[in-house]
Amino acid sequence: MTLTKRFIFHACIALVILLTVYPWPHSVVAAEPLSINGRVLLDKYPAIKTQLEKNQFGIPLYLESKEEYSSMRVDVYGIFDYPFDSVRDALQAPENWCDINLLLLNIKACTFRTVSGQWLLTLYSGRKYYQPPKDAYKLDFRFTIGAIQPEYLDIALTAQNGPLLTTDHRIRLEAVPLDAGRTFIHFSYDYSYGALARTAMKGYYATIGRDKKGFSIITTDKKGDPVYAGGARGSEERNAVRYYLAIQAYMDTLIIPSNQRFEKQISRWYDLTSRFPLQLHELDKGEYLANKRREHNNQLMLQIEAGK
Repeated sequence: MTLTKRFIFHACIALVILLTVYPWPHSVVAAEPLSINGRVLLDKYPAIKTQLEKNQFGIPLYLESKEEYSSMRVDVYGIFDYPFDSVRDALQAPENWCDINLLLLNIKACTFRTVSGQWLLTLYSGRKYYQPPKDAYKLDFRFTIGAIQPEYLDIALTAQNGPLLTTDHRIRLEAVPLDAGRTFIHFSYDYSYGALARTAMKGYYATIGRDKKGFSIITTDKKGDPVYAGGARGSEERNAVRYYLAIQAYMDTLIIPSNQRFEKQISRWYDLTSRFPLQLHELDKGEYLANKRREHNNQLMLQIEAGK
């Protein structure tokens, strides 16, 4: 090989290596930058990492709640042992949120539909015991995807009015990847209320709901035992944890064949909540499963009607 040919040969090899390691600018596909909200959520993880690893729950779960004069808010943070892509793909679908909501004790049915391009979820909320949807409180939520990025998911369910004269209901879920197999989750629930709603809630929690306990430890008694948040704050802490565990139960059962999935979902959710009997126990498992089977049948019929 002449000197000239040898030079051309080595130059071509060098060019191939250069193009492989350092692609031309026009061939680069830049990753979508993480949004401000995504960075805020990711920054939250190291701040609460210790609490996630060691807490009263015995699982990677951290809860914050805030009760003000006319509003209530609960934030739940946790870790799912699933890749972010699988979490994002599953939770961006409105119909999947109906399956999640139905796991909750007080949700009697859920349907989904679009109106003028906007996804709506209709929840039928009632007592912890079985109720047909016609006897439940009907509540319409707007389902909105705030962000769906390669490394950030933001979903909101909002309703103008709710039970007991409450207003501005907002359910939000955010997610970011921690690593290849884990996803950091933020679930929040907040709403507002006026004087009449405040009076109604105080009456309820002073009578029927007076023994209900939340998760936040507000003090200790004379024996040194924890005193948990009660009233509306305790109630919404319970609801938020139940909801978070419903999302987890949904993710845990995605590998089950679709014709068997519902049975596995309701069993899984009950088992997850049974870890916290002081706060979350309401019904025996057999009664809960029987109720949910009936309510699931009702939901299927309502969804057929909603789709017409």
